Amino acid sequence: MLSLKEKDRPIIRKLLDAGCCGRCVLRFCCVGKYSSYQLSIEDINKQLLAFLSEADDQPSCEASDPTQTEDPPSKKLKLETLQAGDDGGTETLTANAEPKVQSEICVACLGVLQDFCDQSYTTQVIIEVLFIFPKLHHEKSALLLVVFIREKSMCLDKEDLVQVKDAFKWAIQGMVGKDMGASVLTNSGFEVSVGFTHAETDGDCHFLATTCSDCFKPTKNKAVIFLVFGVLLSSNYPCPPVHPATRCTPLDTTLLHASVFIAGRYNKFSRELPQTPWVIDGERRMEGSVEELIAGPLLSSFRADGFNFSSSGREDVDVRTLGNGRPFAMELLNPHRARFNKAEIRQLQETINTSSDKIRVRDLQIVTREAMGRMKEGEEEKTKTYSALIWTKKPITHTDLDFIKNIKELKVDQKTPLRVLHRRPLAVRQRVIHSMSASFLDTHHFKLQLHTQAGTYIKEFVHGDFGRTKPNLCALMDSEVDILELDVESVDVDWPPAVPE
Repeated sequence: MLSLKEKDRPIIRKLLDAGCCGRCVLRFCCVGKYSSYQLSIEDINKQLLAFLSEADDQPSCEASDPTQTEDPPSKKLKLETLQAGDDGGTETLTANAEPKVQSEICVACLGVLQDFCDQSYTTQVIIEVLFIFPKLHHEKSALLLVVFIREKSMCLDKEDLVQVKDAFKWAIQGMVGKDMGASVLTNSGFEVSVGFTHAETDGDCHFLATTCSDCFKPTKNKAVIFLVFGVLLSSNYPCPPVHPATRCTPLDTTLLHASVFIAGRYNKFSRELPQTPWVIDGERRMEGSVEELIAGPLLSSFRADGFNFSSSGREDVDVRTLGNGRPFAMELLNPHRARFNKAEIRQLQETINTSSDKIRVRDLQIVTREAMGRMKEGEEEKTKTYSALIWTKKPITHTDLDFIKNIKELKVDQKTPLRVLHRRPLAVRQRVIHSMSASFLDTHHFKLQLHTQAGTYIKEFVHGDFGRTKPNLCALMDSEVDILELDVESVDVDWPPAVPE
């Protein structure tokens, strides 16, 4: 039996009248039981009608009229469904009518849950289906009808109902597993992507994107977006939606392996190597980069189609990264090989390290997608340690540097530096210099060690950036100063875990 509740009865009637197929009726009634969607569409329709007829067969609870000599006429309600006859026309069915397979196109799923959940189609699907379905106005319009029936606000959460992609997977996974002689796993690393298109409503998608472009941007306030959709749909499309004339068309099936995620720490020893490819106005300025030197051997070994690189901050092209290195993570896209043991990973790390003397990698390991988030957690609360070679215009002595070691927890206001203003928004960011120390070299040079909040612009703190960073070392020393060399000595992020040599 279907997991339906008394409050679902008016919804079922309205959805059937509106032209929804049986599986979409289950979705909008929030039925989350996999086996319900694996029933044939005939069985689903039969059980829906039986569920509705239970209410029709209930005896009337009204008080009898003592003056009435005959039984009152039956109040059994005729159920109008969208089940069609052989000629494609609609029929009016009573509760006791023999249900037939619906041949009209569902107004919500556009035929996906009708025509593509049978044995003939599932033979094209192998292990796991990642369903990508166009966000059409029919789906939203049918959902608005459910909201109206339930007399709720427009803030019904998207998670309250079963999505088409989930219903599709539940409906076919049993047949796929049976045909392939293998279990269908929801957490499998192998994915089969099945796409659908619907030319009839393609223009509707463009209309929504043009009319309400903000609706298609990430937002925390989903309720407001849903309300905007409601206003747009109610003013431009009927609710319930009209019957589509054509069904969805399946696109090519794509076989993909889930991404593999690699993490580690890197050192950069060159002052002429950018972290990522350095391209300005479409022209590459330098050959090679940290990410390419790391990615090359990884792509070859995992036989991946591509990669995405991220790290805990970044250094300038002329800055070295020393000490324990900078944490990084790399997503390898559609790898054709995904399993490596620890010895093979160590060998892969050695291959990277021997391929160039400009970088070195340590603690290389395979991690999960979720673990990658730890690298970015509280990033600005982390600390970093730097060493810099400083030049001063005014001659200095040892005693001129004594005051630096006494500076603690210095708050610095930094306006977006001129050198990065082309790629970062203009803002004033407050950072903290936790501590500093200085080592005298000669009358115009000294070494400066800094322990700072992550995200501090060290170069700008030294020379002031034309007064955009306050206070700065120029003001503190009452002299023109500049930075000649800068090294990152440590990035204090306790991820990824250290790997014993």
